[in-house]
Amino acid sequence: MKALRHPAQSAFTLLEIMLVVMIIALLAGLAIYNMGSTLNTAGRTTASAHLNSFDVALLNYRAKAGFYPTTEQGLKALVERPTTEPVPRSWSPILKSVPQDPWKKDYLYQNPGKHNPAGYDVYSMGEDRIPETADDIGNWEETKS
Repeated sequence: MKALRHPAQSAFTLLEIMLVVMIIALLAGLAIYNMGSTLNTAGRTTASAHLNSFDVALLNYRAKAGFYPTTEQGLKALVERPTTEPVPRSWSPILKSVPQDPWKKDYLYQNPGKHNPAGYDVYSMGEDRIPETADDIGNWEETKS
């Protein structure tokens, strides 16, 4: 004859289930924490790619217009014909739209540039979203090395 098992002997206790849930939550938290630096690196890489595309688009604009857009005209001049002086004689849209940086802010454009006095500066304010701080990502960074 088979021995009868009591239900309490064959089930997990609440303490065991809670322990497993806590371990899973701890591992998930560690994974998310470690991915934070990867997400920041991805944001910087995306911003650098945008800056490279702006450089190409601005060179194209200069080839057509004979000059870079003014600070006032900004990167919008790559999408819409500028209405303020100097107005380019030959103009066509170069970009479909001006993307925002990975932190959902507009890229900043300055002509003449603070870092590139003979040209222009295009930059993202970075993750802190404050201009002129150490985490800014600009077109001048490539010339540092």
